[in-house]
Amino acid sequence: MANAFKKMAGYLGLVDDEADFEATVALDIPQASVRVTAPTAPTAPVRSKPVARERIAPVSVPQVAPVVQAELPILDSIFTIHPRFYNEARTVGEHFREGQPVLMNLSDMDESERKRLVDFASGLVFGHHGSIERVTSKVFLLTPANVRVSSEHKAAAAEASFFNQS
Repeated sequence: MANAFKKMAGYLGLVDDEADFEATVALDIPQASVRVTAPTAPTAPVRSKPVARERIAPVSVPQVAPVVQAELPILDSIFTIHPRFYNEARTVGEHFREGQPVLMNLSDMDESERKRLVDFASGLVFGHHGSIERVTSKVFLLTPANVRVSSEHKAAAAEASFFNQS
């Protein structure tokens, strides 16, 4: 990769020999485990034929601190809600944004409002990279991105069920 930069710098007339290239490219940048992008400054247009040869000083790169995410909440409970009206969607959203799993029982709602609340929950889950799972026909579980729901026991319970006639 450095060879390509050498050729490009030589073609553009930015360096005279390898020593100049080594001085311009050798930057001391520590490796970070978090990918951080620094804002870029506007660049000047590149001249095709430089008027005078001048030595290019090494560029100093500002040190950028890695971005640290807030600590994830302790998952010791699941928020359960039995909404009767669509107005209670705000409560669902507030608890889910805090990183708490939400169990919605929509059996007390009208069909049209139930569809609106499921649409709202789907958008909420999509926006926060979580997941939504149907537990029964009118009960839904919303889980944040840091929570995984295991479905291994679901299949085992269906096979071992006394009432399973399949």
